Amino acid sequence: MGDAHGTTLSIHADGKGPRTGPRPEPVLVLALECTRPRAGSVRYRLNDLTVVHLGRGPERRAEKAGTELTIRVPDKWMSSKHARIEPSFGRWVLVDTDSKNGTIVDGHSTKRAVLTDGSLIELGHTLFYFFERMPIEDGASALLERAADGGLPGLVTLLPAWQAELDRIRQIAGSEIPMLIEGESGTGKEVIARAIHQLSGRGGAFVPVNCGALPENLVESELFGYKKGAFSGAQADHPGLVKAADGGTLFLDEIGDLPASSQAALLRVLQEKEVMPVGGTKAVPIDLRVVAATHRDLDDMVAEQLFRHDLFARLAGFRIQVPPLADRRCDLGVLIGALHARLFPAEHPGFDIDAARLLLRYPWPLNVRELEQALATAQVLAGTEPVRAEHLPDTVRSGRPPGAPRPVVLSESDQKVRDQVVAALREHQGNVSAVARALDKDRKQIQRWIKRFGLDPGSYR
Repeated sequence: MGDAHGTTLSIHADGKGPRTGPRPEPVLVLALECTRPRAGSVRYRLNDLTVVHLGRGPERRAEKAGTELTIRVPDKWMSSKHARIEPSFGRWVLVDTDSKNGTIVDGHSTKRAVLTDGSLIELGHTLFYFFERMPIEDGASALLERAADGGLPGLVTLLPAWQAELDRIRQIAGSEIPMLIEGESGTGKEVIARAIHQLSGRGGAFVPVNCGALPENLVESELFGYKKGAFSGAQADHPGLVKAADGGTLFLDEIGDLPASSQAALLRVLQEKEVMPVGGTKAVPIDLRVVAATHRDLDDMVAEQLFRHDLFARLAGFRIQVPPLADRRCDLGVLIGALHARLFPAEHPGFDIDAARLLLRYPWPLNVRELEQALATAQVLAGTEPVRAEHLPDTVRSGRPPGAPRPVVLSESDQKVRDQVVAALREHQGNVSAVARALDKDRKQIQRWIKRFGLDPGSYR
């Protein structure tokens, strides 16, 4: 044992050494096969590789030989030796190896391209994402496959940080601990709540309640029920939503919208594990597991006395922060595959390459709900045909989310100049001086073009 004058003890006294935590690594994600959207997505770690060969094969397969990885995809539009990806001076470069149908990176046909974080790669009718710095835990699999229909809906991901949270959800789900799910609207909070209920093994029902949709004067009667004659129009006993969830899970969606007058009554239900119907004289015991969700900042609401701190403490036994879809781009193929399986018939032929490209490039500011709506509309319009660009919403086709400013339409000559500048920025990793030399222009002219076309040299580094 150490003392004031002795050796300081290490907090890692188990001899295992310090925990380094996730380390950023380059990653390639096979996001989507257009004709087999339900085949799922695969994440490949690139850190210890000297080259990745990409080409057509009879089945999807990845084979590693030393420091070389070969990825085969059953895509008849891909060549058997279509392209390779290799490290070069600290960056990763994609080289087209004389493929028949060419290679497209971020919407531009290319023979050689320096990949940047989030680059979208098209080989035939298969799309890949490249991520330059994805934090990966020590011991994580070099190849991680996620089938679109694998696991529970909402609990499937290729993103390591989100996977760690999902693993904790699985651990907690079978307990009685109340759970608070936080995140932007449309991120799939109810889907996660339903998965928690399924994992819990509770025999009762999953009862969702949208607290923001209940009229303030009816909140307590709808939640807690009422006795016949309790008020005008109460012609029979009504058990209420809380009692309906007895033995199961009560999902309180948008809990931040619950009126202050009803928060005290809900707190009593959670504390006493019994519910008193409006107009009743005897409380009814209940066996209840509560999962709540909100897009609002409850911490701020508690601080501003807009939400009871004691109710917050009762609800926030375990908190989950659901990331927006913009932070889960590696999961787009998984989500598209899962939604395709749910919305389209089994024999549906999938997506045209142009439609798939639009789906993977769109920013999805309204999250998974917006993606689901887009595919539901496409299913109706496409019928038994492959989903094409014209089957997608205008926002997705234009790449302009709702409320975004209308982009400036460039002339044909301006577009050509912009394409040249973008290609040079990509080639020279955002180095403006190198771009000026390559295009034989003054550096100030390159800077004027960068400003005019709204380009960010830093995004190419």
